[in-house]
Amino acid sequence: MRISELSRSTGVPVPTIKYYVREGLLPPGELTSRNQANYDETHERRLRLIRALLDVGGLKVAAIAEVLGAVDDPARPVHKVLGAAADHLGTAQSGDDDAESAAAGAAVAELIARRGWRAHGSDPAAGDLARALAAMERVGHGGFWELLDDYADAAELVARADLDYVDRRVAVDDRVESVVIGTVLGAAVFNALRRLAHVDASARLFGQDRTADAEREVPATSADTP
Repeated sequence: MRISELSRSTGVPVPTIKYYVREGLLPPGELTSRNQANYDETHERRLRLIRALLDVGGLKVAAIAEVLGAVDDPARPVHKVLGAAADHLGTAQSGDDDAESAAAGAAVAELIARRGWRAHGSDPAAGDLARALAAMERVGHGGFWELLDDYADAAELVARADLDYVDRRVAVDDRVESVVIGTVLGAAVFNALRRLAHVDASARLFGQDRTADAEREVPATSADTP
């Protein structure tokens, strides 16, 4: 297909497609003349992946280029591709040098050791977690730290589900791409599900429906009976 057809099928403007090609995110088409190139289904699939990582995953163009570089490297183990994708989900900021940050960093290191996770305290995700815990402590919600193992239990369940999906992919190309989708887009899916669950839990705990339900469950007493 020509670039105009690729644009129509994906909804991505032609100038944007050309930009992705220049940046190395999308392979160039097969030249048929000096100014014309043909594109196929692989270009369409890659373009849809780029847009998903950009629009849903929230990754920057430079980060997408690095992640796709890992995907396209045949020598890169699947585990390393997973790391390349996961690293770009973090904030990439250095922590504050204060008591809260030090305590949070120690708590994260202890959590990793306690659960026997094959991760390192220098992992970007560990830094993100420590920064979040330190921020909670500063605003008077250090008690949230007590929920870390509950959150870790849920995280392990979701991580296993993500990687079980990857493991079902037979073709190597599909498997590597699935790692990226499960890591980046899976995070967006889980965050959205968590927000929906929050709405439900809040309604059950604090909403008016709960009060009404409680009133309906109270048995009538002799005083209430005419």
